Amino acid sequence: MSEIINNTTDRVQNLKKLILDLHNGVTVESTRAKLSELMANVPYSEVVRAEEELIAEGLPSDEILQHCDLHSEALKGKIDLSGQKPVEDGHPIHTFKLENKALTKVTDQLKHLFHKVQSGRIDSASGVLLDIRGMFNQLTDIEKHYLRKENLLFSYLEKHDITGPPVVMWGKDNEVRSFIRSSMDLLKEVNDASREELEGYFELVFNPAVKAVDEMIYKEENILFPMSLDVLTGQEWYEIYTQSDEIGYCLVSPSAKWLPKDTAIETMEVKSDPGRIRLSTGSFTPEELEGIFNSMPYDLTFVDKDDNVKFFSHGEERIFQRNKAILGRKVQYCHPPQSVHIVEKILKDFKTGEQDSAKFWINFKGMFVLIAYYAVRSKEGEYLGTLELTQDIAPLKNIEGERRLLTYDSK
Repeated sequence: MSEIINNTTDRVQNLKKLILDLHNGVTVESTRAKLSELMANVPYSEVVRAEEELIAEGLPSDEILQHCDLHSEALKGKIDLSGQKPVEDGHPIHTFKLENKALTKVTDQLKHLFHKVQSGRIDSASGVLLDIRGMFNQLTDIEKHYLRKENLLFSYLEKHDITGPPVVMWGKDNEVRSFIRSSMDLLKEVNDASREELEGYFELVFNPAVKAVDEMIYKEENILFPMSLDVLTGQEWYEIYTQSDEIGYCLVSPSAKWLPKDTAIETMEVKSDPGRIRLSTGSFTPEELEGIFNSMPYDLTFVDKDDNVKFFSHGEERIFQRNKAILGRKVQYCHPPQSVHIVEKILKDFKTGEQDSAKFWINFKGMFVLIAYYAVRSKEGEYLGTLELTQDIAPLKNIEGERRLLTYDSK
């Protein structure tokens, strides 16, 4: 058949047949040639519809997962993205794409390194392994990209009865995770290698991981993202946007705040664990937060804007003793009369905004103690109180040179 098929239903049926041919052993090259003969370019929406219909007709999603990379290879250069909707900075898809660009930069670096190894243009195999380890450390950040995709984007697609492609893609995500995990496991065990061994590691472990990451980026950019933009509403994108911070971002952060245009947004209260204390950059349980304060190698005391002592950390070895009797007490009454005027001066200058910090250092019971005061302010600059930090800095004064090897401090 040489005529161009315009009817969408016929096009999808032909695409389904070609996908089944791949499953039955027809080569990628032959399938791509047939695509050119039948359809020229394939709208991304029809790729999704073909997969959905094949699953509905009984083709196991596991089998589609098994041949998924063959589908992608056959369709490369044949998917029509001309109808793809543009997105603004900060939109969830814009952020996904920024992350993909950062991931591609890492996979390109790994490919370049492989070529250097093949050509013998390396100075030290151990140095190369160190570089590879750093690059795969970056690739592990892909977990946050996948979690947002799987737990947010897929959830909203399912509300529109799009279930087949997300199931298949989730399976491919897990394959990528497995490849990266295998690479990291190898890198933990190997500290040096010959050039021939490095080539083997690339061929058997590192390159499959790189290829899997790149393949998923292709599937997202050419099928998943355009389809999602066609299907989801502005309200749904806003809900994805408001929940994304909770999971986090891969290698980069959103470039701008985002609100959908020409859409009446219903405020969505993000579901969260009421047992956690939420801050702008993360959350803790009260037990975790107290553990963090008490594990710090210095003492903290917080005085609120009305000069009342509201909190002190309680590590194993405090420099100046504190007890709960001081809570709620005016900070001026917690100091000797001869130093109250200094306290008053610091608080006054912090409140007026003239100063933001004050530091003293003294010899005390065999220690060289730093006592620092910091003005605590809101994002708008409003004075909220003062934080006092005390630390024995004598051990720090003796530090020289560098320490790059793992050395535990005495317990």
